[in-house]
Amino acid sequence: MTTKEINENVLIAQEYKNLLRNTYQSLSPADKKLIRLAFETAVEAHKDQRRKSGEPYILHPIAVAQIVADQIGLGATSIAAALIHDVVEDTSMTIHDIELLFGEPVAKIVDGLTKISKLSKDKRVSVQAENFKKMLLTMNDDVRVILIKIADRLHNMMTLKAMPEEKQVRIASETLYIYAPLAHRIGMYNIKTQLEDLALKYTEPEIYTDIERKIIDSQDERTDYIKNFTKQLQEHLTKERIKFRTEGRFKSIFSIRRKMQIKNRRFDEVFDRFAVRIIYKSSPKQEKFLAWKIYSIVTDHYQPNPMRLRDWISSPKSTGYEALHITVVGPSGKWVEVQIRSERMHEIAEKGYAAHFKYKHGKQDEGGMEQWLNRLKEVLESQDTDAVDFVKEFKLNLYASEIFVFTPNGDLKSLPKGATPIDFAFSIHSEVGQKTRGARVNGKIVPLNFELSSGDQVEIITSETVKPNTSWLDFVITSKARSAIRAALRTEERAIANDGKELLRRKLRHLKFKFNDKTINALVSYFKLKTSLDLYYRIGIGTIDNKMLKKFASEENSRFLQLFRRRPSDKPKSEDIDKSQISSYYDMLVFGKNQETLNYTLSPCCNPIAGDEVFGFVSINEGIKVHKTECPNAISLHSNYGYRILNAKWVDSSKGFFTGNIRLSGIDRMGLVNEVTNLISNTHNVDITQIHFDTENGTFTGEIKLHVRHASTLYMLVNKLEKVSGIDKVVRD
Repeated sequence: MTTKEINENVLIAQEYKNLLRNTYQSLSPADKKLIRLAFETAVEAHKDQRRKSGEPYILHPIAVAQIVADQIGLGATSIAAALIHDVVEDTSMTIHDIELLFGEPVAKIVDGLTKISKLSKDKRVSVQAENFKKMLLTMNDDVRVILIKIADRLHNMMTLKAMPEEKQVRIASETLYIYAPLAHRIGMYNIKTQLEDLALKYTEPEIYTDIERKIIDSQDERTDYIKNFTKQLQEHLTKERIKFRTEGRFKSIFSIRRKMQIKNRRFDEVFDRFAVRIIYKSSPKQEKFLAWKIYSIVTDHYQPNPMRLRDWISSPKSTGYEALHITVVGPSGKWVEVQIRSERMHEIAEKGYAAHFKYKHGKQDEGGMEQWLNRLKEVLESQDTDAVDFVKEFKLNLYASEIFVFTPNGDLKSLPKGATPIDFAFSIHSEVGQKTRGARVNGKIVPLNFELSSGDQVEIITSETVKPNTSWLDFVITSKARSAIRAALRTEERAIANDGKELLRRKLRHLKFKFNDKTINALVSYFKLKTSLDLYYRIGIGTIDNKMLKKFASEENSRFLQLFRRRPSDKPKSEDIDKSQISSYYDMLVFGKNQETLNYTLSPCCNPIAGDEVFGFVSINEGIKVHKTECPNAISLHSNYGYRILNAKWVDSSKGFFTGNIRLSGIDRMGLVNEVTNLISNTHNVDITQIHFDTENGTFTGEIKLHVRHASTLYMLVNKLEKVSGIDKVVRD
């Protein structure tokens, strides 16, 4: 054995001892035996393997197991699974072999990890999203699969330096896009911060290095400031016989970068705020009392900012996070954020799931995970949605700040920031959401797209005659609401299509055409649609009317006569068909929640066409550039410039709603506004979203914002309004 091999063996043995020494949970003799067997199995399986860095491969699974044991706080089952998580993929061992050696729980976890590792490494967002969706859905089997996968990703990020640059950027971008939000949602804030900082190191290395250098340069000064601030507090807390410790908390490099971007501030403007944690010992019964007692001592000596009080003890975050946050004016007039946590709260904040379960159930085993999984049930309900939508909804719901609102009975509901009354209604029950006609917030009627704030009391007004419409999808942000609305719209669409089918059958009979596949296919082709369902639906809502069907019949009869008169040699060749006549039925690109039509250019890097899944990117000099969601640059743009991304989609203007503006002017008269609103309300498939009229010296000007299904409906409405007495001019924006 060479000196190098001896040194490596010593290193491996030392890392294994560190693993056992740093376990968060106490280990029984049986636990240690299980972990030892896993270690020996992994050493044998990976004995001839090396990582890109040149070090023995076995150091990777040991490091993953250390993260699982110490930073996440899981027990023997997870530690053993982490040690052998690559064995099945890299050797001839099977899951059946693992089960015989280690038992079913370890085998199930390893099986889940092996399936995830086999997912495609494709760079496209849609494929990454599909992989993420599959990975997240493995939580239905065992959440430990995801926790170990996050640990695996963290160690890969720690050792990313050995990878080629292209691979570094791809893995780092994927980490920001998927793994950091997931760690955040599970409540593993410490790991989430590490993932974000490590990812930024490779996606924007110059910015990372610059911020890191500035932090190091100011570290001594900041440490002294925090010591001076806490010195006075420590004296008073000790007098009250409170057992505690304090620690300074510095912003992560990623969070500094994010605030510099969003708020357009310099480093010193973002980093000029200090933070201190007061972590106190307490029995469960005394936790709240002591938290508020410490709050009282802090505010007795330093002036608090009442707008910056965050009480996550009375109302914990959905991740399980609990703490009191207050911001006070410290020495030299600088803002200091003080976080007050018990030791229990601190462990939950740092380790997430494992600590939460330990304290809730008073034991340190890993059973009963089904209870914790209920926290993610809402996300997993939307399994049938498109994978990219699934990821977007996951991030919208779970990476967002939370608000707390009240039902009329005083019950507290937690929702993502930006939620609307529709989100609130669906959080109560799907049936309540689907029958929502309106909402009162703090006793006042508000529009359904009203953005709720913490402390609002929300009352939902329901009606048996109301049904969800497509415009609701533009302002709901919870996945539960979105999936329920989509399901209701699909049901309604099928019902309308069935009615349209029978209507078409009667109309074709009147036009002397047979209702058969040949005729239906001809109609689908003629109207440039995709399926017969699209045809029936448009017949049902009236966007394909009698006049259009008569024109089809006339042209079809004319074509038949020409074919009858044509000689055999005149038969058209397939290459003679005018391909420009075959087009997508997506004819309009809209942006944002309000589905606005804006100026844009199609990006040459991916050349999107009508019907593609797309998003808008607000460039600095070239306005809005539209990219496919599968664009090679998509992950990087989403990860690094999320604040400049615009939701965009191609819509079929005859099927979906879009926003239209109408301006009116003329001579004012009694009852004019009432007549205008009645005319619009009686027009099929038109909703008024905003209306404003001004009068002056006998004249009026008005502006009406509408949701309409088809541009032709808007033109028809303009013609009707022009005929109303008193209206002189009608202009469509």
